[in-house]
Amino acid sequence: MTVTITAFESSPDRGRGLARDMRVRWALEEVGQPYEVRLVSFAALKKPAHLSLHPFGQIPTYEDGDLALFESGAIVLHIAERHAGLLPDDADARARAIMWMFAALSTVEPPIVEHSMAFLVERDKPWYAERQPLLDQRVRTRLDELSRRLGDADWLDGAFSAGDLMMVTVLRRLERSGLLEEFPNIAAYIARGEARPAYKRAFADQLAVFTNASAG
Repeated sequence: MTVTITAFESSPDRGRGLARDMRVRWALEEVGQPYEVRLVSFAALKKPAHLSLHPFGQIPTYEDGDLALFESGAIVLHIAERHAGLLPDDADARARAIMWMFAALSTVEPPIVEHSMAFLVERDKPWYAERQPLLDQRVRTRLDELSRRLGDADWLDGAFSAGDLMMVTVLRRLERSGLLEEFPNIAAYIARGEARPAYKRAFADQLAVFTNASAG
């Protein structure tokens, strides 16, 4: 039975590959697992059919036979554990790769999401100009810590893993912030992720959703 994931019917990021289904698409491409995509409208996200898969009315979801999952991190981890290519064979290295997945989602992503959401929904508010430097600094602190740990390595812990996949997708949210310019090794790290053939295939598939919606 073919895996089915859900994605936005109309890409809210205008085809930039930032929606969280990108993480799942990329993981599936890395392990060579075929999949189908069911596109969901914003209205359908709050309907019982989708809420039975994702109680918070978001995307992505993942269906494989009787198994239904939500949360991109949980889905990517499931894919990585079932298929070779995203987690090392060595038990300790495997644990570290999973650690980096959690670090991406729990430590690095929250200040980045807060930063981007403030720009999207608060920039016309009187407090935005005063609050923005604080948001910048919170992100900058995390980038500085990550930059020092990454150093001149290609990936976070040896070979490319699900930890890198998750971290790259998190960091890409900063592509228009100007903050990445302060950390060239992180910018190069993101570029290495984006250069992977599996990433390019996943990005093209997600971009096609927006392209098709614009043409319709």
